[in-house]
Amino acid sequence: MQCMKLSTRLTALLGVMLAVACGGSSTDKGDNTKGVNEHYVEEPVLLYGINIDGYTIENDTVRMGETVGGILGRRGVSTVMVDRLDKAAKDIFPLRQIRADNAYTTFKRHVADTLGERDVLDYVVYHRNAIDYVVFGFVGDSVSVSLGSQPVEVVRQRREAVITSSLWGAIMEQDLPYALAAEFEDIYQWTVDFFGIQEGDSFKVIYDEKYVNDTSVGIGRIWGAEFHHGGKTYYAIPYAQEEDKLRYWEANGESLRKQLLKAPLKYTRISSKFSNSRLHPVHKVYRPHHGVDYAAPSGTHVHSVADGVVIFAGWGGGGGNTIKIQHAGSIVTGYLHLRGFAKGIGVGTRVSQGQLIGYVGSTGTSTGPHLDYRIWKNGTAIDPLKVPQEPAEPIAAAHKERFEAVRDRVISELEGTAAPEERITEADIFPQSTTATAEGVDE
Repeated sequence: MQCMKLSTRLTALLGVMLAVACGGSSTDKGDNTKGVNEHYVEEPVLLYGINIDGYTIENDTVRMGETVGGILGRRGVSTVMVDRLDKAAKDIFPLRQIRADNAYTTFKRHVADTLGERDVLDYVVYHRNAIDYVVFGFVGDSVSVSLGSQPVEVVRQRREAVITSSLWGAIMEQDLPYALAAEFEDIYQWTVDFFGIQEGDSFKVIYDEKYVNDTSVGIGRIWGAEFHHGGKTYYAIPYAQEEDKLRYWEANGESLRKQLLKAPLKYTRISSKFSNSRLHPVHKVYRPHHGVDYAAPSGTHVHSVADGVVIFAGWGGGGGNTIKIQHAGSIVTGYLHLRGFAKGIGVGTRVSQGQLIGYVGSTGTSTGPHLDYRIWKNGTAIDPLKVPQEPAEPIAAAHKERFEAVRDRVISELEGTAAPEERITEADIFPQSTTATAEGVDE
């Protein structure tokens, strides 16, 4: 537990003394310092909107199994006040939303009265995350609940890296925000095979990084990216040709979105590929394996690779719990050895691309948790890693000129040649709505 006793009066006094020492006597420059001592007004120092003068401030963490009543009771708050707080917080931030491992800060003052000397708890600040917090007040006989946010500084970053092992490895080696890996996989999930990353692949990216008190707390908008993979270059240019629908595009205006996702799950590795003759790990005989095995922890989310209708959801013999989905173009995808199905998934269920359909397991004939992913076209099994991809609709003719202007500026910034005033803004990428916000944006 960290504890600090703060006095703003001492800080203010030292500031005045330093100003006089640096500026000379009050007669050095006319009457510029005349009346400093007479008119100086001490500014209060605020922390989470609370004047800290006279408080002892302690930082702590909610422990597993700990209750709000327990936290407050140890600090002298009565059960009556806890009950009043629970009612006051109900429509603002219900106390049941407090989670273990989250931090909180207490403000206590020392009092001496007819009841003796003691510490009185006036405020508890619960940190919902690195930015947002809730202030619970117990001043006098009243309780209060208010929401607040730390001031956030947004810094535009341009970074690049060469991959030696994996995307995650490159991000860690370059001390980049881990969230970039997830953003890359979301943006390029239709075009880059992240299970086939090769040594020497590389990327450049422009993004907003958020800071609170000089500490990075996450990332915001991805303003553009360039990914070199397997001898090809894939750009990601942000542009909303539909109002408030931000999407990423190739440099030529083709959509990065394709008919099928590259893979139905994330953060795994390929343990076995499509083959007409593979030694079966259980039966020890050579037989066709018309799928791709993705080794992953049990419970890993499995997503539909395209819009479609579930045509089978049940026990598939050696395939264990199995889902099959019919898609456009006479394509059927299969997901085998699942631990279970997502809520609502059954025969006849319509699913959308990227929707959660099940969880990695080891049901059926299996030596460990993995997903056996298969694709059939017109009833014939095809290699999921070699499926031709049809892109979604490209940039419309009405947006082509504006999109190309945005593209050129993004590429210039990726190359490090753009002046600060040439950087694209929200108004550039949302031409139909200059007031668009992150809410409702389809990234």
